[in-house]
Amino acid sequence: MTTDGDLFETSEDAVLGGRLRIRQPLSGHRVGHDAILLAAATTGAIGEHAVDLGAGVGAAGLALAQREPGLKVTLVEIDKALCALAAGNAQLNRLADWVDVLCADAEDADALAAGGLSPGSIDRVLMNPPFHDATKHNVSPDRRRRLAHAAPPGLLPRWVASAARLLKPQGVLTLIWRADGLADVKRALAAEFGAIAVLPVYPRPGVRAIRVLVHAVKSGHAALRRYPRLILHNQHGKPTAGAEAVLRGGCTLRIADE
Repeated sequence: MTTDGDLFETSEDAVLGGRLRIRQPLSGHRVGHDAILLAAATTGAIGEHAVDLGAGVGAAGLALAQREPGLKVTLVEIDKALCALAAGNAQLNRLADWVDVLCADAEDADALAAGGLSPGSIDRVLMNPPFHDATKHNVSPDRRRRLAHAAPPGLLPRWVASAARLLKPQGVLTLIWRADGLADVKRALAAEFGAIAVLPVYPRPGVRAIRVLVHAVKSGHAALRRYPRLILHNQHGKPTAGAEAVLRGGCTLRIADE
């Protein structure tokens, strides 16, 4: 356990079955399943450039870079202290040659462009935006946890618009969101994206989905497709084989035919 320059305690934790080591604040938002599921659902290739919007300490983008050698990844995060941790995590996992960190607001087109992310230049965007309605949920008193979880009104369409600006034609956006907010996701995507594919994530059999992983193509035109669900735990509370393969084994979670 250490204390960083922003005067908060951090821990170093193993994720992906030990494939990654992540330093993160002990309090506030902690890396969980969402980041690893998002990375698993994002594909990439040598020579492509992916951008992780709202990257936090970098878990999703680093998991993607670890799985896809030769893919350039830029982690975009507004919190300077988390940016420092993300840059340190890239070094810690020997991914600094492929992973850059940009301290910027995901919605600030000028700051993104000044940081080298020009409009229409990016192959893939992945994002796990804050998705709890701050007007309907009790928000955390911890500033970083609040920013990571509570969304001001209209945040999702603004982040989707930012992704659309960054992406090349036929570029791919992958995001994770609340399952009960899928209609909001489809509305946000409607103006710029098509060929939408959806994979629901269930905590266990017999209950409602808690998350959806969504894959969408800029200027795509194919009809929406739904892919087989992912169940995290069986009826006895043990991780399913599918969940273990993704969350610990580092397997790709395919939600579209690419």
